[in-house]
Amino acid sequence: MDSPTNPGERLTRAAKEVARMRQRIAGDRQLATWTRSLKQWQSARLARTHRDYLDEPRYRAAARFFLDDLYGAKDFSQRDGELMRVIPTLAKTLPAQALDALADAVELDALSERLDEQVAVRLQAGDVAAISEEAYAAAFREASSLADRHQQLALVERIGTRLVKLVRHPLLGGLLKTMSVPARLAGVSTLHDFLLRGFGAFREMGPEAAAFVAAIERRERTYIDGVFQAGSPPPSDGL
Repeated sequence: MDSPTNPGERLTRAAKEVARMRQRIAGDRQLATWTRSLKQWQSARLARTHRDYLDEPRYRAAARFFLDDLYGAKDFSQRDGELMRVIPTLAKTLPAQALDALADAVELDALSERLDEQVAVRLQAGDVAAISEEAYAAAFREASSLADRHQQLALVERIGTRLVKLVRHPLLGGLLKTMSVPARLAGVSTLHDFLLRGFGAFREMGPEAAAFVAAIERRERTYIDGVFQAGSPPPSDGL
């Protein structure tokens, strides 16, 4: 069946999908442990690969948003729960471009969760003592295809491109700020903070935002292609 094109429908479907996956993983103690360890390992790898952006004040907030909020080891269950409650409101309140960016983010969340589960299953079956570059690369190749990973990267790039455009929106920044108190009163402050961080991080970069997105995409594509083509992990820094 074709994917829904309406961003509200995309949000609803992806949020339900990721909630089901996280509930299933949480119900298997060993799998949950492996998945958590995998996310922490990947988060450390991403930090090494993009250390220069994390160390540069102009890019730090955007790098942290990509590494922590779009793909990281933190628990997103509260944000997901809040999202499910307010999708109809968001569909009426946010500009279409912002709603599309949020739908992309949740679809990325769902895809990443599925791929992480598959990699964690391979690592668990391999009975490795700890995750290494070699064990990770082998599980990465066995659990997913190059097309899966390019789709994941395409979503990351699309979110970044949308954010670059959104910071030029004349009213969105003010709208997000005025939503702070209503969001807290409605019990959706985590979701609101996520939106505010993404917008603020990209506005802070100014005209360098597009180059930042292109660099993230290029580095991650180099890493992914290296795992599949070379059959072993490339260096995780200095890409």
